[in-house]
Amino acid sequence: MAQEPLVDRTLLEKLERLAIHWQKSFPGLVGGRNASRFSGAGQEFLDHRRFHYGDDLRAVNWRAYLRLEKLFLKLFQVEPRVPVRVLLDTSLSMATGGRGKFNYARRLAAALTYIGLVRLDKILIQPFAGGLGEPFRAGGGRHRFAPAVEFLTALQPAGASDFMSAARELIAAHAQPGLLVVISDFLDEAGCEKPLQYLADFEHELLLIQLWDDDDRTPPWEGEIELEDAENARTMILRLDREAGARYTEAFDAHARVLQNLATRHGGRYVGLATSMPIEDAVFGPLMRISGVA
Repeated sequence: MAQEPLVDRTLLEKLERLAIHWQKSFPGLVGGRNASRFSGAGQEFLDHRRFHYGDDLRAVNWRAYLRLEKLFLKLFQVEPRVPVRVLLDTSLSMATGGRGKFNYARRLAAALTYIGLVRLDKILIQPFAGGLGEPFRAGGGRHRFAPAVEFLTALQPAGASDFMSAARELIAAHAQPGLLVVISDFLDEAGCEKPLQYLADFEHELLLIQLWDDDDRTPPWEGEIELEDAENARTMILRLDREAGARYTEAFDAHARVLQNLATRHGGRYVGLATSMPIEDAVFGPLMRISGVA
């Protein structure tokens, strides 16, 4: 049986209009709320995309229109670009949950990669768990999307989370600051606030996307249960009742607020997504509301 695509063609067509947005102006880079990338003197032509209402008419390929009677927009490369690095959590905790956080994370990473490639951003997909995995680099247009999907499809969750090790490796590998899109459940026994603070201190802009399965936030069980940590196999016996479940949800939401405050304090953004929300709704809803895409 053929494997379901990470992002179907209908959604890809809707993503054509979007762009990944960053807030900061990085020294020496095109940035600060995304300057225009359309035609002009000295720019290098790279690709076309369909014209949409509101696009700049000066960038229309009128010769193509005379032949095909369809409007296409010419896209040009403006250098240098703000690096967009998509950090994808591949730890074993991402494999938990009835709906599958990991597959949701891959699909979301694929959607954001496509948006970036259509807009000629340079995208780095960086898996991480106990440290950084082998990355995938893409740029130059939508023709690089198929290899990116192959890369994401081949990824599998493994290992325990170590945000600090991953952050240190990232700083060592990428001295140039840029936009860090971190897709994770942000579950690390050692905590993830200090590593994220570390990244912000090195002038990286944080876009934190926290994923959870509905059961992660609101435990559906009552009575005595045995829980096993997905990453270290340790077990714990708990007795849950309605009051204990409510306290757990309060603690979960408090953790989310810590992440949100950390991101916004440093000029970044945060969004929390339940895996029960369709990817399209996530992109055109919460992500658009925080100006992660526009």
